[in-house]
This record gives sequence, structure tokens and C-alpha cells, in this order.
Amino acid sequence: MDVKHVNPFIESFTTVMPQLGFRNIDRGNLSVKGQEINYSGVIIILGIVGDIKGNVVYYIDLEDAKKIASTMMMGMPVDELDEMSQSALSELTNMLTANAATSFSDMGIKIDISTPTLLHGENVSVKMSSSQALCIELFAEEIPIEINIAFEN
Repeated sequence: MDVKHVNPFIESFTTVMPQLGFRNIDRGNLSVKGQEINYSGVIIILGIVGDIKGNVVYYIDLEDAKKIASTMMMGMPVDELDEMSQSALSELTNMLTANAATSFSDMGIKIDISTPTLLHGENVSVKMSSSQALCIELFAEEIPIEINIAFEN
């Protein structure tokens, strides 16, 4: 995977998260994962089509997802992952991915993104669109969020 296809997602995170009230943004590790990824928590999937094709999978631990949703809803307590908090998290990933799509457009790469699909539970398995996915660990107020990116070759 070309690094120029990863940077728009990192830049998007560092741009969008402060607008939502997250002041401390940090970058963690980069790693490569296989085609099948297993998580327990909140998984949000967006498809990408156009000049490049693939998918982006965001992963957030359940308790951390509640904290993010609470911040996005002006500090309203989030005790369970209800419809409103799920909507907030889906909108977050939509904003992050749309912002990255704008960066791709600025590079002359035209893409469209799908509507986010949110899954949550224990041992959820997601199959990425290529044999390897690049995992970027980012932090908002010390809350880890993984962004897994897989583009078809």
C-alpha cells in the first residue's frame, strides 16, 4: 500500500477530532494485519470506490466508544450503546472518511465512500477487501482508535 493513501486518514483524524472537542491528538503504532480481523467492541465499516477501491474499518473499545459518543453529544452521559450514540459514532467515521476523501481529491484521486455500517459485540470477524490491511493507531484524549485500511491492488 502506498503511504500517500494512508496520510489522508491521519490528517483527517488530526483535523476533525479537535473540531469535536478532542484536544490531545496523538499517533500510535502502524502495523500490518491479515485479511481477516477479529475484534470485540465497536467496529464501523465504510467502503471506498472510484480510482481506488477497498474498505476502511474503524475499531473502538466499547467503553471508549461510549466516551467518544458522550463528547460528541456535548457531555451527555452514555451508559449504553443506544441508537443515538451509535448514530454519533457512525457520523464520526463518516466525517473522518469524507475528510480523507477530500484529501484524495486534492491529489487527483477521485473516490466515493459508502454509508457507515456499525457492528458491536464480542469476537466480531471482518474480512478486508485485500490480503493485507494497514492498521493505524491514533489517540484522542488518550482514547485509542484503530483505523484499518485495505485497498485492492
